[in-house]
Amino acid sequence: MTTTTANQISKALLDIQAVFLRPHDPFIWASGMRSPIYCDNRLTLSYPDVRNLIADGFAELIKEKYPEADIIAGMATGGIAHAAFVAQKLNKPMVYIRSSAKKHGKGNQVEGALTAGQKVVIIEDLISTGGSVLDGVEAVREAGGKVLGVAAIFSYEFQKAFDNFAAAACAFDTLTNYTTLLPIAVESGYVSEEDLKLLKKWKENPNEF
Repeated sequence: MTTTTANQISKALLDIQAVFLRPHDPFIWASGMRSPIYCDNRLTLSYPDVRNLIADGFAELIKEKYPEADIIAGMATGGIAHAAFVAQKLNKPMVYIRSSAKKHGKGNQVEGALTAGQKVVIIEDLISTGGSVLDGVEAVREAGGKVLGVAAIFSYEFQKAFDNFAAAACAFDTLTNYTTLLPIAVESGYVSEEDLKLLKKWKENPNEF
């Protein structure tokens, strides 16, 4: 992943307000955490140029880091559409991973044709702590697949995410991230230099914002 691509994607996320910064009026996440940032990458699907930029970024990343990938997997729900775009670009099969196994039929959690031993890259839209996508990693492993890594559009870069992926012995990459986004947000006039101090403080101590 090039610096240029990461910057372009950060700028695009800000422009369409898929990433929204509010350092003086924090959002309250479902967990109760106060946060100066809200990320809704579902919005990217409504902008063809942005979703194509993201798909190209994923395709570039996979060709560079995981050229041996057999299958592209989309994590429900945010990663499914992006996985489809990437699988089409790379001319590879695709499966998707439910958040939990179906309660009826075959009881699948991984939907689609996955053969034991096949090498899988999982696409996700956002990595916070990594918990939900790592459940998906385990589901693919239980189905017999070999997970090469997870690729996501954006990450808050929480230390807990790095720790969780390390504990699961799973690699992960993102097209862009919080550190890349902040200077672009200042340059583009979305936040001020003064706001930047607050935003950096949150990343260092997210539970004390």
